[in-house]
Amino acid sequence: MSRRLTSIAILLALAALALGAGQGPGRPDTIGPPRPLIVHEWGTFTSLAGQDGRAVDWLPLDRQSDLPCFVHRFRFNVKSQLPAKIRMETPVLYFYAPNETTVNVNVRFHQGAVTEWFPPAAVTPASLDGSALRRPGFASGITWSDVKISPNAAADFPAERDASHYYAARHTDASPLRSGGQREKFLFYRGVGGFEPPIRATVAADGRVMVEHPDGEPVGDAIVFENSGGMIAWQLLRGTGSRLVFDPPAGDGEIPPPHAALERILVDRGLYPKEARAMIETWRDSWFDEGKRLFYIVSRNTIDSILPLEIAPNPSEIVRVFVGRIELEKPGRATTVQRGPLSGCPR
Repeated sequence: MSRRLTSIAILLALAALALGAGQGPGRPDTIGPPRPLIVHEWGTFTSLAGQDGRAVDWLPLDRQSDLPCFVHRFRFNVKSQLPAKIRMETPVLYFYAPNETTVNVNVRFHQGAVTEWFPPAAVTPASLDGSALRRPGFASGITWSDVKISPNAAADFPAERDASHYYAARHTDASPLRSGGQREKFLFYRGVGGFEPPIRATVAADGRVMVEHPDGEPVGDAIVFENSGGMIAWQLLRGTGSRLVFDPPAGDGEIPPPHAALERILVDRGLYPKEARAMIETWRDSWFDEGKRLFYIVSRNTIDSILPLEIAPNPSEIVRVFVGRIELEKPGRATTVQRGPLSGCPR
């Protein structure tokens, strides 16, 4: 009798193991403790340096919008009419979930205005004027409610015939999501800010670039890049102090842009390799075209103070990596800003 009971128990245990093995890690009924929700975000802060290293006001959109027409935006092109110090470009929030889950997401933008977003979201305030970014305490916000994250959903995302940098951000392993009746691979938003960037950079008469953190914090990894008539030069410095000095570019200008160096930096800061490549692919044209500019990594404390992020329920991990980009002006060169055209999307 005991041998028969033992045999039955063994058979039941083997059947349970086989059933568990067939369920897979992505099923909501997987046996065992739930796997965590992970959120990763990348974005950029772009500014234009004056001769004293401080950011100057400019009209951040000086060309036709590069976003697909399904992206939501203010009914008028606010960025062509709102002088700002910062262009906050393409923050995207990725979600990695083993099982289907629903979250609520809120981002506040201190001394900044959210101007474009997708999927549909609640954005405040609903209108802006030219003085908004200069008012102490001004903030905007964006909220996505009941975002359904579905790791096994089909990649059925909106697309248009025309090419756009927007689509490169989809080339990751993040879970598809649905919000406001629309599917996407991420939550996307953009905006403009009136705050001073955390890093200052000046170009000396001899071509050296001085970079400093005015609050005395470490500058960290920084790259000075120059493309002059297709001749490329760049230098990477990794400093633990609050000041870095870049020598004038040397070489024959036939070296490739710093794609690999930037990708390693982004991965070191916590992004997955596919996320880092997607970010660089999104901005390779504007980052590495004609001109001289500085790239640096914005500290996590600065990101969280400017863009407080709330996600409910709380993820087990949140990684936020922003690249600061400063367009450098040579001594004696006047800063000029052109008013951009309205978006070509039909109203």
